[in-house]
Amino acid sequence: MHTIHRKLTVILIVISLGIGFIGGIWFERTQGLSPLDRIVRELVNRDLFKPAAVDFSLFWNVWNTLHDRYAENEDLSTQKLLYGAISGMIKSVGDPYTVFFEPKITKQFQESISGTFSGVGMEIGIRDDTLTVIAPLKDTPAFRAGLKSGDKILKIDETSTDDLSVEEAVRLIRGKRGSKVALEIFTPETKKSRSVEIVRDKITIPAVEWEMISNNTAYLTIHTFNRNVDSEFEEMAKEILKSSAELLILDLRNNPGGLLESAVNIAGWFLDDNNVVTIEQFGDKSKNEFHAHGNGALKPLKMVVLINNGSASASEILAGALHDNRGIILIGEKTFGKGSVQQLEKFSDGSSLKVTVAKWLTPSGISISDTGIEPNIEVKIPKEDAENDKLEFGKPGKDPQLDKAIQIVNTL
Repeated sequence: MHTIHRKLTVILIVISLGIGFIGGIWFERTQGLSPLDRIVRELVNRDLFKPAAVDFSLFWNVWNTLHDRYAENEDLSTQKLLYGAISGMIKSVGDPYTVFFEPKITKQFQESISGTFSGVGMEIGIRDDTLTVIAPLKDTPAFRAGLKSGDKILKIDETSTDDLSVEEAVRLIRGKRGSKVALEIFTPETKKSRSVEIVRDKITIPAVEWEMISNNTAYLTIHTFNRNVDSEFEEMAKEILKSSAELLILDLRNNPGGLLESAVNIAGWFLDDNNVVTIEQFGDKSKNEFHAHGNGALKPLKMVVLINNGSASASEILAGALHDNRGIILIGEKTFGKGSVQQLEKFSDGSSLKVTVAKWLTPSGISISDTGIEPNIEVKIPKEDAENDKLEFGKPGKDPQLDKAIQIVNTL
């Protein structure tokens, strides 16, 4: 009897499951999940961390309407739409250095400070909402093509740079060695546009160079603060100390910056131990100070520093630290003004967010991103020299800013 009862129970369960399954299919087809609803079900954690004070229904209304009404909705990619929505949110902040990276761009991001890559050899940034050349790197295709700090990049091949992030532009400019990229360039000084075709090449950035330009004057150039700069600088600093140099000209022109840690380390060669190099100010106005820790070995040399509008980021930090702590004279032109701190947050799918978390201040409290660094002695490059190729950076007699530096350092 019990056996019969158990068999009947199993049969009833099977029948119930079958009815439920068939009913589910009928419900979905008649009044349940539409194709639109099934697309939305691809999303997980729709309501996770949803802001309590914001009516987020507008987002989902637009999302649903797009899927429901768009003529080719079968081609819509849920992942692509999600990345696009996040990118739009980040762009609305209005900070060109806060950027969302999809996984493939995240992989490329670290190349910008690696010291070796394939491209045209220039640092770019956003200035006045326009993609701008911060500095062409010495002896690179961009340098040889005549690109200058302040030039505006309007097109990369056939792609307009309107609304492009710096990282998107870098991805388009870089490419296989030997291939060509066409740039439409506008130069504000001449108010002229021109098309420049550049052949991409392997870019190896020399971080530091130096030479004696007189019996007692060393001329030291830091081109960039990449991963090689600490070791290269230490080697050349020791060579200078063994030389007959009593005077030093430090050239930070067209140095687009790089690693903060390296700027702090190099400052230690010029400053007393524990001098403030820079101040990191966060959104809540809290501050974090970075201090010099080094031997101050180059401090006995009388020196001046060269800067221009291609000096940015870490080079501005170093120039500000030398000026504010020791009163070292800055000669040239106002710097670019890239003085914000970015932090890279990585996510599980390989995407990341480079977000501005603070501003850099000089030891005296000047915001680099707000004002840049002003020279004590302004020396502008004559426009006719730049246009007629009479200018040669680093060559006395062909470089008015260097000539002024030589004159000033010899009076100290």
